[in-house]
Amino acid sequence: MAVVESGPSEVQRVLNKGPIPDPFPTLDQARHDPGRLEKIRQLRKLIDERGIKYVFFQQVSVSGHVNGKGVVATQWEKVAEEGYQLVYGATADLFVDRQDRYIGFGPEESELAAIADLDTFAQLPWDDRVARVFCDCYDTETGKLLEADPRQNLKRITNEVEQELGYTFLCGIEPEMMWMAKTEDPNDARGLTKPWCYHINQFEELREIILDVVDYGERLGISPTYGDHEDSPGQLELNFLFDRAVRTADSLSTYRQICAAVARKHGVIASFMPKPFTGVSANGAHHHFTLVDEDGNNVFYDPDGPAKLSEIGLQFMGGILDHYRGLCGITASTVNSYKRFWDFGFWAPIYKDYGWQNRTTLVRVASGGRFEFRAVDSACNPYLEGRARRRQAEARPRPAPAAQRLRRVGGGRRDSARARTPRRGTRGARRGRGRTQRSSRPSLRCVHALQARRVGAVPRGRHGLGAREISGRAPLIELAPPVSRTRRGAAKRRLAASSVAPVASGYERSLRPCHACFSRPASTIHKRGEF
Repeated sequence: MAVVESGPSEVQRVLNKGPIPDPFPTLDQARHDPGRLEKIRQLRKLIDERGIKYVFFQQVSVSGHVNGKGVVATQWEKVAEEGYQLVYGATADLFVDRQDRYIGFGPEESELAAIADLDTFAQLPWDDRVARVFCDCYDTETGKLLEADPRQNLKRITNEVEQELGYTFLCGIEPEMMWMAKTEDPNDARGLTKPWCYHINQFEELREIILDVVDYGERLGISPTYGDHEDSPGQLELNFLFDRAVRTADSLSTYRQICAAVARKHGVIASFMPKPFTGVSANGAHHHFTLVDEDGNNVFYDPDGPAKLSEIGLQFMGGILDHYRGLCGITASTVNSYKRFWDFGFWAPIYKDYGWQNRTTLVRVASGGRFEFRAVDSACNPYLEGRARRRQAEARPRPAPAAQRLRRVGGGRRDSARARTPRRGTRGARRGRGRTQRSSRPSLRCVHALQARRVGAVPRGRHGLGAREISGRAPLIELAPPVSRTRRGAAKRRLAASSVAPVASGYERSLRPCHACFSRPASTIHKRGEF
């Protein structure tokens, strides 16, 4: 009889890799550390054995883009030891704001030095003549770590929080994206498949692309796992294994580069734009996370707790809910990100709420002791997002979300703390009883709320179009006050006349008023952070 021996769990495998060490505190230490110099010599042997001719030295910008320099392999020792130098503005992609001013740093600024993180050296599977290595950035003026480098910041913050709490933070990401056809007209956006969620036939149509992504992912060590076809044209979710925060962020950056390489091979477009199409689901990047002790036990889990959460788990979720506005400024960082929220009915969260296995809430309790933060889209910078959640975890502002007068959504259960005041638009409010105060913040007028009423997102019998809360849940987006029948008819006509066809370029549309979603320029709304 065969004996099946069980090996270590996935959590134990992750823990056995060990933590990611802090970056060297100064540029001088990074350049002269004996152990690091020995690794450089060992990698030279690997470069020669595998015939590598070119190396990409990569750094991550504030926007999450991968920048850097390419270096011929004969210069490996020199650049790996001393680093390469770029203007400070490379941390912001040398982008300009609406007044054509460089963001963060101008051309007159000094230079950063990027030092290779040698543990990330890998040969590229789509061209074995080329390798890549991630880098940590330093300020050449002070010799200290560069504050604008999100990757090494995440290393430091994660280690600080884990040492303080005594636990290990594990994170997984669902990287949704779309495979689209190349067309001559950039506004003629077409997915390669139909928007039929979970259909294997649609999955099969992208088989060659999927198998290339999986092959490249395995060879680059991101450990691909599950995948499915989502409910937008050409939309796939190909997951990879969870890990410590920095390694998971590296895996997402690597996954994006893999998809770009596969797209070039097949002559298609790999789009991580949050909302390429209206009327169908957007590209999310939901983050799942847990805290585990040194034995791999999930400290968020308590079988007898609410939603099977321990007190620590409730405190952690309370931190997310307390800081959700600031988090959304990082996790939904583009103008196009907010089209994902405003196109109602496609499971993107629009309220500050949580629920057991509820896929419309801001925080979904996905299983005993595991959270899914859903206000993240595919354009996110995973290093900034991870750093923000580490800091949020430190805050622990409340003992339990139930004390925050929030509704718990899912399974038909509700808090006893549900707000009792009639909302604007209800019968009691129209008769003058229990009128609520209008928010002092400017509200957004979104004619897609008319669609939301039709699909039941804003129930007609209980809440008006301008409801600020639904069953005690504070909205991520505030709707306008109830409009008159005449104005409502005009809004419907504007919606019918508006362009709701697929849009390939969110940047071009963002500079004009979006008549399909709001009455002000989207870039103005994004700049003011009114979400």
